[in-house]
Parts: sequence; structure tokens; C-alpha cells
Amino acid sequence: MDLIDKLSDLAKRANKQRTNVKTEEATKTAFVLPFLQTLGYDIFDPDEVIPEYTADVLDKKGEKVDYAIQLNEKIQLLIECKQIGSSLEVKHAPQLYRYFSTLPDTRFGVLTDGIRYLFFSDLDKEHVMDKIPFFEFSLDEINDTNVEELKRFSKVAFNLNEIRDNASKLKYQKMLKDVVRSEFEQPSEDLVKLWTKRVYEGNVNSQVKEQFTELVRMTLKTFINESVRTRLETAYQLEEPSQKVMEEVSSELVVDSSDNGIVTTEQELDAFRVVCSIASESIDPDRVFIRDSKSYCSVLLDDNNRKGICRFFFGKNKLSVVVFALNGEEKFEIEKISDIYKHKALILSSISQYE
Repeated sequence: MDLIDKLSDLAKRANKQRTNVKTEEATKTAFVLPFLQTLGYDIFDPDEVIPEYTADVLDKKGEKVDYAIQLNEKIQLLIECKQIGSSLEVKHAPQLYRYFSTLPDTRFGVLTDGIRYLFFSDLDKEHVMDKIPFFEFSLDEINDTNVEELKRFSKVAFNLNEIRDNASKLKYQKMLKDVVRSEFEQPSEDLVKLWTKRVYEGNVNSQVKEQFTELVRMTLKTFINESVRTRLETAYQLEEPSQKVMEEVSSELVVDSSDNGIVTTEQELDAFRVVCSIASESIDPDRVFIRDSKSYCSVLLDDNNRKGICRFFFGKNKLSVVVFALNGEEKFEIEKISDIYKHKALILSSISQYE
């Protein structure tokens, strides 16, 4: 079973159990230990997964972190757990922060509530834990991209230097995404000023500034929506899309990474478009997303891993589709992509369960 499937199973179990988990100890048992086990660590080996790890920190004696991961006789990873739903901020994990200054071999710390896992390092100043995590993983938001990053922390793949090299890129990439997200939700004064100057020649007073702040926000949202909708509509209208259109649509939809070897095929894209076409009968097709992995290609509602519509298992000699219907998974084989239309009712029922 692939790591993404193991994590998805854990996420489903966590979703059912979270209302009954009311303490930090219960959080560790129900979520954190199974998570470490999923990453390949032997949770029953106290020399590998060390509970209640104790070390003297400056003037603090006998302080503990919840778990320490030891590989090659070195503490590689410290984990501080909080009760599910707790605020995950460095100020709430002083032990984790202080340990960084006393354990020279330890370069990574994790703060978690069993669902969210925040990964910290010492990128800004050596042996001083950063206040901002360089990577965050959540069982509520599983996708191929963050699973590939999480794999670096698995037992079989753990390489301190490789993770460190990638951590800086992840940190600033995350910060830039936050900036972009913030600008979409509420454009900053600097962005509004910059764009206003490019289209407006008059005096920019407070009234004009207020007007253009809303215009910029709406323009950003409209541009993205129209761009995606145009590509999809073009794909639907053409029986045999030209190579140029295929390349343009693929550039937005295909996950093609030299790091993970995932390439979305034209067959998978065609099948995705068929599902989008079917979905348009009941919802806005913009809500339908494609996520590819090495073993299958998923179609999700709202880009949410917990709202799976179907999966494509396309081999050289066999094309299979699994639909996540109301009464469980239903699998069927097809000879050609257009055969998916024969199962329109099943796909629509899958979508309806999330509405």
C-alpha cells in the first residue's frame, strides 16, 4: 500500500474518532503513534521511538519532549504533542524550542495535535529553532505534493542533508503562497497602488484608493475563474482538441514533476474532462479537480481528498474506474474513455453525497 493510501486510511479513522479524543495522551495513542508507524518507524522499539525523552536544558532539569526519533544512534527528530484542536504555536512548546540549543545533532522538531504536523528547523540561526515552520502536513488536506514532501521524513528515506537543502525552499515557498493568498483575499495597499498607477491617470485620493481596492480584489478572482472555465469549455467543445489546446490545458492540469516521476497521461485528462462534463449537470465544474499519483489518478470535489468522486486505473491493456458511491466503492472497466458516460448516474450520485 502506498504512503498516500495509508495516510488516507488514517485520516478516515481520525475523522471518526476525533470527537472522542479529549486528552493529550489519547491524542498520542489514537493519532500520533499511528502516524509515526505509517512513516515506517517501529513504535514498539524504545531505542527508535523514545517516549518522554528527557535532557537537561541549561538551568532546566528533567524537561521532556513527548517523543524523540533516534536513527544511527543520533536523535534526529523531536516531537511535541498537544491535545487535538490545540493552538500550535512555538510559544506553546517551550521544551521543543529549548532542546534545539542543547542537542547538536538534532535539526528538526515537530509540533502536532495529531491532525496537523508542523515541521521546524534552524534555518535562520544554527541550533535556534525557527519560529515559522518550513513545512506543514495535515490529515485533513492530503494530496500528492505534501505526501511526497512527508516521505522525506520516513524511516527509509530520512536524509538530514537532503531535507535541510529542501527545507529553505519550502519555507519561503510557503511564505510566498501565504502572501499570494492574502493578496487574493484582501489586496495590500502596495499592490493596489502599483496596479492603480498602471491604469488610472488621475489623482489617487482616498476615495479612488477604496474603489480600486475592491476592483483589484474582484479582478484577481474573476481572472482565475474565467481562465480555468475557458480552458475547460474549450476542451468540452472540441471532439479532437488540437495539439496546442491539449498542451495549454495540460499545463494547468498535469502534475509532471521530475522529483516524483508523476506524469498525467492524455487518457487521464480526457477521462477527467468527461467527469467534469457529467458534473456540470449538478455543480459548477470549476469545483472538480484532478490529482495524479504513480498508481492511479484521482478526481476530487473542491480539491479535497476526503471528497473523492472517482479514481482512474489506466494500464496499457486495461482501463478501470472506481467510483466512490453512496454505498461504497464501485468498480467498472471501460474499452474507451467515452464509456464513462454510461455511468453518469453513478458519478452524479457520488457528487451528491457531499452536497
